[in-house]
Amino acid sequence: MISYQVRAFGEPLARAQTPTPAPEGGQVLLRVLAAGVCHTDIHTWEGSYDLGGDKRLRMQQRGVTLPLTLGHEIVGEVVATGPDVPEHVRPGQRYLVYPWIGCGECKVCRRGRENLCAAPRFLGIFRPGGYSDHVVAPHARYLVDIGDLRPEQAAPYACSGLTTYSAIRKIPQDVLAEESVVVIGAGGLGLMCVTLLRALGCGNVVMVEPDGARRGAALAAGAHAAVDAGAPDAAAQVRQAAGAVWAVIDCVGAASTVQLGMDLLTKGGQLILVGLFGGELSLSPALVPMRAISIEGAYIGNLDELKALMALVRERKPRAIPTTCRCLDGAQSALADLAAGRVVGRLILGPDADPSSRAVPATLEQASPPCN
Repeated sequence: MISYQVRAFGEPLARAQTPTPAPEGGQVLLRVLAAGVCHTDIHTWEGSYDLGGDKRLRMQQRGVTLPLTLGHEIVGEVVATGPDVPEHVRPGQRYLVYPWIGCGECKVCRRGRENLCAAPRFLGIFRPGGYSDHVVAPHARYLVDIGDLRPEQAAPYACSGLTTYSAIRKIPQDVLAEESVVVIGAGGLGLMCVTLLRALGCGNVVMVEPDGARRGAALAAGAHAAVDAGAPDAAAQVRQAAGAVWAVIDCVGAASTVQLGMDLLTKGGQLILVGLFGGELSLSPALVPMRAISIEGAYIGNLDELKALMALVRERKPRAIPTTCRCLDGAQSALADLAAGRVVGRLILGPDADPSSRAVPATLEQASPPCN
């Protein structure tokens, strides 16, 4: 088995060759077909999160140990199963792997909210992930049907899709149906947010993004307006496009974007934070109740939400976000390009593809080319 691992935080990924594991009990061994490259991978690779004021949350404090194979947006093909795996899971089947796995024993996990477990076993963060040619799912229940989606298209739903879907579901249905939603940041997370907002019935999505190419991608994804975050009158432009702003989803999570999101809200509005860029800001507590605004974090999502999301994708077929495929040995350059802001949409790692498989299915509006 070939994997690309973090051996030391901030150092280049190391190629590792180890025996391919044999699944035990309820485990399922999958050959990795697609693994998304996410900003969380950058934080993990670098070894910390920026908390502002020269404070950092170190990965060791979170319980991350090295060596570590990154990658939590995974689609794989079943290769082998443990003796306790149900018969309907068979070799050759393709699944999206739910990576946000908890301890399985605490009351939070028993409530079905493993993503909030205090002793997590997330794939690609605490357990080996998808920057590899094989991955082990600890139980068949974490395998989610992808229907006729290509692996490259399905993989981002495990994180960027699930995170934004969970965030959107926090918005009251009447607000979603009747008001505009402002999305800050048109990276892979933000573009996915736009497509899902449209699929869930939002009639007006306004994107705020400094990069011109990404603003164009947001409009192609279904945003009705895309405002340059660097414009001196950006807030005025957003209000003109959105009207009263009842909901903002911040897919960046920097101090400046959080401040912008709070400033944009009308009385009674809602700011949902999903980005993890970091920093710190000042907040006047008195203004929160006086304006009746809410500020809420959305941290990925649970297994039931991922299943509901994939059912939505199969039924309503939201637009696919732009994806670029690279082979597994390009993992380090993919991380570097994402960190430097050179990516529009999502980078996907995967194996070499047979040339005969490169046709784009007519049922998909935007399908990604396979890795080559």
